Amino acid sequence: MSDYQLTANVRKELGKGASRRLRRANQQVAAIIYGGEKAPQPITIDKAAFYKAIEEEAFFSSIINIDVDGSSEQVIIRDLQRHPYKALITHADFMRIDATHEMTLHVPLHVIGEERCKGIKEQGGVLHVLANDVEVSCLPKDLPEYLEVDITDLELGGTLHLSDLKLPQGVTSVALSHGEEHDAGIVNITHPTRGTAEEGEEGEETQPSVEPEAPAAETKQEEKDEGEDKAE
Repeated sequence: MSDYQLTANVRKELGKGASRRLRRANQQVAAIIYGGEKAPQPITIDKAAFYKAIEEEAFFSSIINIDVDGSSEQVIIRDLQRHPYKALITHADFMRIDATHEMTLHVPLHVIGEERCKGIKEQGGVLHVLANDVEVSCLPKDLPEYLEVDITDLELGGTLHLSDLKLPQGVTSVALSHGEEHDAGIVNITHPTRGTAEEGEEGEETQPSVEPEAPAAETKQEEKDEGEDKAE
C-alpha cells in the first residue's frame, strides 16, 4: 500500500457559477470529502499535484492523506467526474476511512508469468484478460496496491477464477463472500481465432480518420457559460 499526500483548502464558494470560475482559473480542482462522523467538506486541490497523482495506478487503491487548512484527513478516492469533451477533471469525491473498520475498494490485477506460460509458449494459445480489477474488503492497513495473477502453469483451454487469487492476510473478495456462484473468471487461454485476427487487420487498414468537432461544441458551451454568469 502506498500513501499519497495532497494539500487542500476549504471551498467556501459553492454552486455552478463558482465551479465554472474555478475551472476557468485552471489552478485547482473542486472536490468533496465525506463519510465518517463528520459533515461533508467541500474542498479545492492543487491541480498540478492532483493530475500528477492520478497518473499512477496505485493512487486509486491507496490511502490518501489530505491536509485541509492544517487539518489532516485520511481518505480513499471514490469517484472522478470528467469534462464531456476536454481532458479535464471537473470534480473528485473522497471518502474518509477509519483504521478500525473494514472498507471495500477495487484493486488492480497484474498478470505475471506470461513469458513462461505453458498454454502460450508451448501450446500456441492466446491470453484473454477477463477482469482488470477485483473488489476486496479489508482494514485500511491491509489494503494491497495490486494483486498478482500468475499464469505460468495455465494451459490451453484453462481459466483462472477469483478463487485462484492468492489474497494477502486480512483481505477478502467481496464477490466470493456472496457465494461460489460469483466465482467469475479473470483470465483464460484459448485457441487463436483466425477470423478475429483477419478482422483486426482489416479494421486497421480501413479505419477512417475522423477529426473531432469538439472546438465548435466548446465555443457554444463557453458562450452558454458566459451568459449564465452574467445572469447570476
